[in-house]
Amino acid sequence: MGTGKKPSVTHFRKMKQEGRRIVMLTAYDAPTAALAHECGIDILLVGDSLGMAVLGYQSTLQVTLEQSLHHCAAVRRGAPDAFVIGDMPFMTCHSGERDALLHAARYLQEAQCDAVKIEGDAALAPTVERMVHAGIPVMGHVGLLPQHIKTAGGYRISGKTEETAEQILRDAKAMEEAGAFALVLECMPAALAQRLTNELSIPTLGIGAGPHCSGQVQVMHDLLGFFSGFKPKHAKQYADLSAVIRKAFTEYAEEVRNGAFPSEEHSF
Repeated sequence: MGTGKKPSVTHFRKMKQEGRRIVMLTAYDAPTAALAHECGIDILLVGDSLGMAVLGYQSTLQVTLEQSLHHCAAVRRGAPDAFVIGDMPFMTCHSGERDALLHAARYLQEAQCDAVKIEGDAALAPTVERMVHAGIPVMGHVGLLPQHIKTAGGYRISGKTEETAEQILRDAKAMEEAGAFALVLECMPAALAQRLTNELSIPTLGIGAGPHCSGQVQVMHDLLGFFSGFKPKHAKQYADLSAVIRKAFTEYAEEVRNGAFPSEEHSF
């Protein structure tokens, strides 16, 4: 259950040191943020998965800064005491360090997030360092990078060869040295994720990266079974809400049409 006391970035490093697993889950609105925090989720991530999970886009690339901030603010209102991370959308960190800093600052000032997440390799390390120096906590993201699917040729498992594994290790260490307080490891061999977790002093949050990370992150809609036609290999479906919702919507429509709703019970 939620304790009412908001954790800090040092709290998560301590959790890794003590061998306590970190639980991160996406959230995009106030009601689900409140429920997630109540149930003891350590970190709420307003991911750019917003694009596909909520907004109906084909990828994360269409998510704008304004859309992201809008949903981050909603999550904060729903869970005032939660540790909330805003996922910076496509190209918000690549048009220069000044722009990146100003965009990141909006997450803390306007949406009242506690940190931002940035996808990228070692080339972004100087930007991360500037952000941290300015007082903006940063979570890095290495491995499969959804914002890079156009250049990567699609969603592909990363780090399968020795060369690519070493590059991911260099990227991860560059993020750590730049001051990132944690790293998301996405869709890579479990052995590589274990190596990264062992060699880094900061926590790792895996998604499709095996059981050896410091914690795990998943997309809420995958866990709850909102999309019956698609389930990622890395996701475990803990409920089938699509079936529950279909049943409720169908019964509502039938009762309106046959006059059963509203009844006297629902009338003033």
